[in-house]
Amino acid sequence: MDAELMALASTAGTTVVTLLATDAWERATTAVATLWGRAFPDRVETVAAELLETRELLLHAGEQADSGTPEFDEGTTEWRGKFRRLLLAQPEFAQEVRRILDEELIPSLPAPAPAVSIVFHANPTGNARVYQAGRDQNIHER
Repeated sequence: MDAELMALASTAGTTVVTLLATDAWERATTAVATLWGRAFPDRVETVAAELLETRELLLHAGEQADSGTPEFDEGTTEWRGKFRRLLLAQPEFAQEVRRILDEELIPSLPAPAPAVSIVFHANPTGNARVYQAGRDQNIHER
């Protein structure tokens, strides 16, 4: 399998698993099951069930089911492999996988959190004390 198809399978697997942990999971499930239905009509129900199984795994992990957690990594590895096998068996579906990614899946991904910039300014004079923190701060003085 060439590097381009490997990258496509990797992107598709990661995107699908990311979406399964969001409110867009139904859209992802429908898009992927429809794709598999065109390639392997007898596997549509199985693939839909496997997507739901992956979603349950992610939901069981709770809010921390994101990149780097065992559940997310397990799901991603599994779906990257499934897309790789699909593209090995049916390389002509590469264009369809790209289309589904570009038109349906990637636009459904949650927007990244905006970067937060915190700037501190302090001008202590004399015996003044300055305590600054970007988050939690505990001060214990006596």
